[in-house]
Amino acid sequence: MEYGKRGIVVSEEKECGCCHRKKERTEQEYKDLIHRLNRIEGQIRGIRGMVERDAYCTDILMQVAAANAALNSFSKLLLANHIRTCVAQDIRNGREDTVEDLVETIRKLMK
Repeated sequence: MEYGKRGIVVSEEKECGCCHRKKERTEQEYKDLIHRLNRIEGQIRGIRGMVERDAYCTDILMQVAAANAALNSFSKLLLANHIRTCVAQDIRNGREDTVEDLVETIRKLMK
């Protein structure tokens, strides 16, 4: 097992093979992202609890809409950080293909 700088398991003996790039985040960026994810996770648990308690359908749907909005907000923040850091640095380093990667990422996000 390999641990990252925050003591979190980042890889085990075998790699997933789905991605090979990594991003070093500032401590503040990391904390902001994790905080948002923890809130979203709590929302999802709340929705599950509503289903388990037989809550009224529209009440559950309103909570689902709130969780979707929170995920969209998370995605926007992550994308903005990606453009400001990874994309900008790659362009400064002459990696013009990064723009096409960004366009493809945005296209997938807008489905």
